[in-house]
Amino acid sequence: MQASSNTTPSHPVLPAAITLPFKLIPSFVHNKVLATTLNRIFYQDLKEGELDFLQGKVVQISVEDAGIEYSLTLNKEKLTPANKNQSVDVFLKGTVHDYLLLASRREDADTLFFSRRLHIQGDIELGLHIKNFLDGLDMDSHKIPAYLESVLQKSLPVYERLFG
Repeated sequence: MQASSNTTPSHPVLPAAITLPFKLIPSFVHNKVLATTLNRIFYQDLKEGELDFLQGKVVQISVEDAGIEYSLTLNKEKLTPANKNQSVDVFLKGTVHDYLLLASRREDADTLFFSRRLHIQGDIELGLHIKNFLDGLDMDSHKIPAYLESVLQKSLPVYERLFG
């Protein structure tokens, strides 16, 4: 469990020993898996240009407690792994728990950002576009299989019991 200050509540943190397998997998594999998954989930949004604000921009997503960083960009209506030599435009940072809260819709993006659980650095305008896109998502209209949403909903309390 992570030590907490007087003003910051303690939140579950993935133990370092569990992160080793993630660190052994090359970053290009992590990036490709995330890009493929997001392209499926946001297929309609990409097709309708809802993510065009990411065109040519690099978004780096850090999962602090897992020690994983993803770098993605939008290229011709498709999210793709960014090249290592591309500079990062916006940097998102949080823990596995924070991202699970967001994905399971137990917490909204505003709550996580304003409570300083998720952090945005870099191009603030781009960061706000991303936050607003996440806030405006209607999960019912996205291609997240019901079983996956169910798994997220059921796994969050287990994750919190194990690592909280």
